[in-house]
Amino acid sequence: MNNPNNIIAKELGIAENSVNNTIELIKEDATIPFIARYRKEKTGNLDETQIKNIKERFEYFTELQKRKETVLQTIKEQGKLTPELEKEILTCTEKQKLEDIYLPYKPKKRTRATIAKEKGLEPLAELIFSQLPLKQSRDEILSKYINPDKEVKTKEEALAGALDIIAEKISDMADIRGYLRKTTSEQGRIVSKVKKEFKDKKTKFETYYDFSEPVKKSPSHRILAMQRGEKEKVLSWKIEVDEDKALDFIDSKVLKTDKNYIFYEDLLDAIDDSFKRLIFPSIEKEVLNLKIEESEKEAINVFSKNFKNLLLSPPAGDKMILAIDPAFRTGCKVAVIDKNGNFVEYKPIFPHEPQKRTSEAEAIILEFIKKHNIELISIGNGTASKETSIFINQVIKNNKLAVKSIVVSEAGASVYSASDVAIKEFPDLDLTVRGAISIGRRLQDPLAELVKIDAKSIGVGQYQHDVNQAQLKKSLDLTVESAVNYVGVELNTASSELLSYVSGIGNTIAQNIIKYRKENSAFKNRKQLLKVTKLGNKAFEQCAGFLRIRNNDNPLDNSAIHPESYHIVEKMAKDLNVTTEKLIGNEELISKINVSDYVTSETGLLTLKDIISELKKPGLDPRKEFSSLEFSSEINEIDDLKEGMMIEGVVTNVTNFGAFVDIGVHQDGLVHISKLSDKFVSNPYDVVSVGDTLKVKVISVDKQLKRISLERVIEK
Repeated sequence: MNNPNNIIAKELGIAENSVNNTIELIKEDATIPFIARYRKEKTGNLDETQIKNIKERFEYFTELQKRKETVLQTIKEQGKLTPELEKEILTCTEKQKLEDIYLPYKPKKRTRATIAKEKGLEPLAELIFSQLPLKQSRDEILSKYINPDKEVKTKEEALAGALDIIAEKISDMADIRGYLRKTTSEQGRIVSKVKKEFKDKKTKFETYYDFSEPVKKSPSHRILAMQRGEKEKVLSWKIEVDEDKALDFIDSKVLKTDKNYIFYEDLLDAIDDSFKRLIFPSIEKEVLNLKIEESEKEAINVFSKNFKNLLLSPPAGDKMILAIDPAFRTGCKVAVIDKNGNFVEYKPIFPHEPQKRTSEAEAIILEFIKKHNIELISIGNGTASKETSIFINQVIKNNKLAVKSIVVSEAGASVYSASDVAIKEFPDLDLTVRGAISIGRRLQDPLAELVKIDAKSIGVGQYQHDVNQAQLKKSLDLTVESAVNYVGVELNTASSELLSYVSGIGNTIAQNIIKYRKENSAFKNRKQLLKVTKLGNKAFEQCAGFLRIRNNDNPLDNSAIHPESYHIVEKMAKDLNVTTEKLIGNEELISKINVSDYVTSETGLLTLKDIISELKKPGLDPRKEFSSLEFSSEINEIDDLKEGMMIEGVVTNVTNFGAFVDIGVHQDGLVHISKLSDKFVSNPYDVVSVGDTLKVKVISVDKQLKRISLERVIEK
């Protein structure tokens, strides 16, 4: 095979040297965040997405190479490996093409063709397929293959068996399969129909009751919608192609003679049978599966983008929080969370129907606010959220309190509440109280809290339960890893769940760090990490730059500057005749540094510029400033919505076809891609992200299907 690194470089449009160096780092078990942040000179300043793409293609070619070895060995054992075939296999760069080459040699289950071969009909099939001039008549030729002992009793049975062998032979021809796969992908149409039992029923799949569009133009969300419709037995779907055109192509590859050939019509029958029974069902399945795979990949990318934006939501920070998990009958669970995210105390309140103990609830809220100097009130957005928000805001207004209430997403809080993580944290607390604590903590620091929850429970994707679960988990894990390392982690306060996503750490070392903290009190410097069980030099190299230590022995330990570069900062400080402590954060002194003076064979300008940026604002949280939105108190249910209304909302989910917006009515509305801007938008991610606040207009409301259509209002 051509050098895979060279192929990857051409495919991705990246310099081959950058690809080579990146792959070497990947082979050394360096993580994507570490490579992107601390090995810029080696990669040529590639970002995480580019490194991830290189890694995926490298893994693809590694798997391809292993498969080639298996294929070559199997064919060799059959005694059928020619130098030409070996070369074709070795130079192959696509998994599907390799399988096409291998198909004629692949051990098969018992088929009509293998049964015919067992009956001794392969020579007859080869004779017919060769299309050479024949001196004997059809009957004379076919009569030779009648053998009652092998259950070939007539000439017709002999011919039928031979044609089965020919049909399979045609179906195994790589060039035919390659052409038909390509034309099916490029010219085929996906067709979906409603099943008769749902014909007169209204469902979410109505768009696809009688639907057809080109395969190549069908976007991921429509493919996954049709797939789900088929799984729920509402729809049937298939691919349609121009059969005549397909058969004409196979004819051109198989027929070498004219209509006078005595087996000409039989060959046409074999071609027709091969296409309809063997080739097209297989190709249709392959193309559909490939389309589904591509759609799943796109859906996973969408989920990952939304999830990353959610993880990187602005933190409220070190505030005293009053967290409320709202409910009607069972009451609202109210928990106090201190500035470090620790649980302080809890009480239930019953301000709503049926109890309506409003005065008592107000007294408890006021007691908590005054006793603990509460700065923010975090309210979950589930059942009774709007009613609870109105009640709390009235309490704040009546008592002229300098406190703000904020509605936060509680998606996944119930999953966290029942998880082993929550039980371990709060073994003596009720599920609902744990949920309230999670709601409060995710206001303080969304990233630190959300890493404890199964990402699929957070609800920022579409069709997440329909896609490949292993691929989804892999992508979401990488997304969390990217977000955690982008922000950095406070070593002395982080949970083991958060630490486990730090580059080079993982679950075991994370738990060992927690254990070390308990036994030896707080870490004073990064070097102490090397005393943690199983955290060796390699793990230290990978993780150290992403861990922060406040109130430490070395101020650089609270920055993103890697310990391997401390000597550079120390030299800069020495050259300016100041201590390292005095250099950090002193922009006047830093401006005097000529970075070119510190370039070496090991350290280039890219790394030095990063060091300078970090010296200016060490440990700066890269997330946006915290802000909040208060929903209208006039609009509480879908019934309150009217066409033409102008409302503010928060983006909860972005898809390829638009953005879902929470407008405070327990049902997100959709701003279709065509309504996101007054200009053409090809990708919703170019104009909106999860967490954005939008002003929207209500276009239509379908109360039966609970669908709200919105249009973004562009302020001029």
